[in-house]
Amino acid sequence: MKKIVILFSGNGTNLEAIAEAVQEEKSIEIVCALSNKADAYGIKRAEKFGIKTEILEHTSFSSREEYDKALVATLKPYNPDLIVLAGFMRILTPIFVDAFKNIINIHPSLLPLFKGSNAIEQSFNSDMKVAGVTVHKVTSELDSGQILAQECFNRDGLNWEEFNTKIKEIEHRIYPRVVKKLLLG
Repeated sequence: MKKIVILFSGNGTNLEAIAEAVQEEKSIEIVCALSNKADAYGIKRAEKFGIKTEILEHTSFSSREEYDKALVATLKPYNPDLIVLAGFMRILTPIFVDAFKNIINIHPSLLPLFKGSNAIEQSFNSDMKVAGVTVHKVTSELDSGQILAQECFNRDGLNWEEFNTKIKEIEHRIYPRVVKKLLLG
């Protein structure tokens, strides 16, 4: 059985997309969904699928390093084969990144362009004719790990709502596919 841990901070739509995609797989289990925010709506989404949830609020810690130590201690007992960042709005330190061998993230731009937390706004406001989504391995350098998948679209004429919807549609399609490919080959 391949074990997944999903980390999230907010709405949890990517968590739900992955949960839906793997619920029929007998060899994949989401063993934990962890949020750094007690009021994250994704907690309800995880509970809907019967996924064990953990809350580890970052505001209770004096530094990123202290938080990441506690995060490692919380997740190690699950012995995950894959850690999936699904809207986990934290910059992870080497303490966390070095503790686990297989961490992936989804990013709402075509990396290496528009790194960081406001990437979707930067992408929307750019002069580029295309935009898209990237799934990548997580390293200690922000949004710089090996690219595992990308999908782009022509963004000409899209307003903000249409642009954002298109990004989410792509995320919900490619993230579960990458998760399954990494775990099942």
